[in-house]
Amino acid sequence: MLISIVAPCYNEEDVLARFHLQVQKAAEELLPLGHDMEFVYVDDGSRDRTLAVLEDLAGLDPRVRYVSFSRNFGKEAALLAGLRHASGDSVIVMDADLQHPPALIKRMVELREQGHDQVIAQRTRTGDRFTRTLTARLYYRLVNRLVDVELVDGVGDFRLLSRRVVDAVLGLTEYNRFSKGLFAWVGFPSTTFEYDNAVREAGRSSWNLRGLLNYGLDGLLSFNNRPLRAALWLGLGLLLCAGLYTAWIVGAALVNGVQTPGYVTIITAVTALAGVQMVMLGVIGEYTGRIYYEVKGRPHFLVKATNVERTKDLIP
Repeated sequence: MLISIVAPCYNEEDVLARFHLQVQKAAEELLPLGHDMEFVYVDDGSRDRTLAVLEDLAGLDPRVRYVSFSRNFGKEAALLAGLRHASGDSVIVMDADLQHPPALIKRMVELREQGHDQVIAQRTRTGDRFTRTLTARLYYRLVNRLVDVELVDGVGDFRLLSRRVVDAVLGLTEYNRFSKGLFAWVGFPSTTFEYDNAVREAGRSSWNLRGLLNYGLDGLLSFNNRPLRAALWLGLGLLLCAGLYTAWIVGAALVNGVQTPGYVTIITAVTALAGVQMVMLGVIGEYTGRIYYEVKGRPHFLVKATNVERTKDLIP
């Protein structure tokens, strides 16, 4: 059985060679069990020597296949490119910064042989800051009440996918992709195991607070329309409150006569309603923007260099 390792890379020149040595070691352990391996690296428009390192690795190891983007298109595009260029019977998606330990590859393959189409690695939060752990737990508790799929804390892109799962994911053609949700949406028999959180060995993470917030928002909006439904119910609720308030004002006027209008009440009501309207316009705008990108039909990525003969999404 051929196993493909798909590893998106962004500014990973300091760690990429070490990562490849470790996945080579994992490949050697699987060879006596009848498994061969290929390595599919996707350079997501790195600004360092990542592409040069990949070219060197490809010259030393014929199993290395690389794709380099014309610019940084984001991790979701890199994952899509890796899956499109992986030809294995099973595909293991992992980061190239060694936070996804290659030593777990053998265990994932063994679990795959038990009949699971997805073998999912769930990291513990050992060593994480308390605030980050609490924020993550609150986010997953909230998002799972809203989205149509179940997202699990500690579960990311590090997983083994069978060929039929890969084909199912590639068949989902939306432009705005949230792979963690897509993997959950396609289903198929799955199993999960835990592993201890690993420390990044070199370089700096490209994720910042803004990126994490945008990623969380993508997860919230990609698999439901409940925020739009909430806008409808909120509008109806405000309409009901306005009707009750109007009835109270009319009743008070009939009983006590017309009084001087309350300035504070008016300002508070106007400000609150304007804030609600802006929030709802923002929600509607998010969905409209996604429709805009879907309709344009632009490719998810463009390739500037590759050693793969057939490259999709490449515009001449």
